[in-house]
Amino acid sequence: MRIILDAMGGDNAPDANIKGAVNAINKVKAEVVLVGKEEIIRSKVKEFYGKTPEEISERLKIVNATETIEMEDKPTDAIRHKKDSSMVVGFNMLKQDEGDVFISAGNSGALLTGATLIVGRIRGIDRPALAGILPAYKSRLLLIDAGSNTNCKPINLLQFAQMSTIYLRNTFGIEKPTIGLLNIGTEETKGNELVRESYNLLKEKAEELDINFVGNVEGRDAFSGKIDAIVTDGFTGNVFLKTTEGLGKLVKRTLVESFTQNIGAKLSYLFARKPIKSLSKAMDYKSYGGALFLGVKKPVVKAHGSSDEILFEYTIIQAEKFVENKAVDRMIEEFQKQNKE
Repeated sequence: MRIILDAMGGDNAPDANIKGAVNAINKVKAEVVLVGKEEIIRSKVKEFYGKTPEEISERLKIVNATETIEMEDKPTDAIRHKKDSSMVVGFNMLKQDEGDVFISAGNSGALLTGATLIVGRIRGIDRPALAGILPAYKSRLLLIDAGSNTNCKPINLLQFAQMSTIYLRNTFGIEKPTIGLLNIGTEETKGNELVRESYNLLKEKAEELDINFVGNVEGRDAFSGKIDAIVTDGFTGNVFLKTTEGLGKLVKRTLVESFTQNIGAKLSYLFARKPIKSLSKAMDYKSYGGALFLGVKKPVVKAHGSSDEILFEYTIIQAEKFVENKAVDRMIEEFQKQNKE
C-alpha cells in the first residue's frame, strides 16, 4: 500500500507534514510518499533527523513537484493551471493507481475540486462530502457534510446518509448505524425548508435504502453516544465542527488553569490526574485524524489546515485503515447496485 501525502499543503508545511510522516512510518505497514519540492523536503529531513529519507526508512519516499497551491488561490484555476503542484501531482498519482490514498491539508476548495475533477465522483452520487470523525460518549460521531457543500438539496443529505451508513458499517463494523438529521428541535416540523424536506425524504427512503434514520437531533444531543452519524449541509456542518473544536480547547485550557492556580489546586491534581487525562484524550479531535472525502472513486483525506505533526501522524494511520477496510469499494458497489435497480 502507498499513502500519498501532500508535503507542501497546510499552515505548517512542510515541517509538520514531514515530521508527521516520519512519526507514522513505523506505525503503518504502508509506504509513505511525500509529494513536493524534493530539494526542500530532503533538506528539512536532514535538518530534523541528520539522515536522508532513505536512511530513516526504505518505505519513506519523495516525488518531486515544483509548484504549490496556496491557500488564497482560486480552487478551479489552481487545479487547472498548477499542473506540477504537489496537490495535482498527488491526485494524478492516485488516479493512475500509483498510490492508494491521498492526504492534504492544503486549500480545501482546491482539494475538493481536484478530487471531483481528477479522481471523479462515484456514479450515483451528486455531491461528494467531507466526513469528519468527532469524539462522543464512549464512542465516536461521524459528521457529514463537514464543509464541502455549503448549499445543498434534500437529495444530497439523503446521499450523505447513505454514504455514512456504508462507511460506518464497513469501517467500524456497525451493522445498523444510527443516522440523525441536525436540527434546532426534534419535531419533524422544525427547521428551515431544506431540513424539513430532507427529513421527509429520509423518512420515506430509509427502509428502501437500508438507512437507520432516527429523526432530528439537536446539537446538544449529538455527542450522547446514541448517534453514529449526523447529517447536515456543509455550511452548518463546518460551523458545528469548528465550534466543537473550540469548545474542546476551552475545556482543556480551563482545566489546566484550574489545577495550577495555587498549591492546593496542584495537590488536588495529583488525585485527579488520571480522569483528567482520560477526559483530555477523549476530547482531543487530533486523535481522530482528518476528514474523509466520501463520494469519490478513490480514498481522499482532508487534514486540518492547521495540522501539526501529531495530527498528520494520526491522519496517516487513519488513512491506512480507510484503505484496508475498502470503504470506497463498498460504496461503489452499493451505488452501482442501486442504479441497476
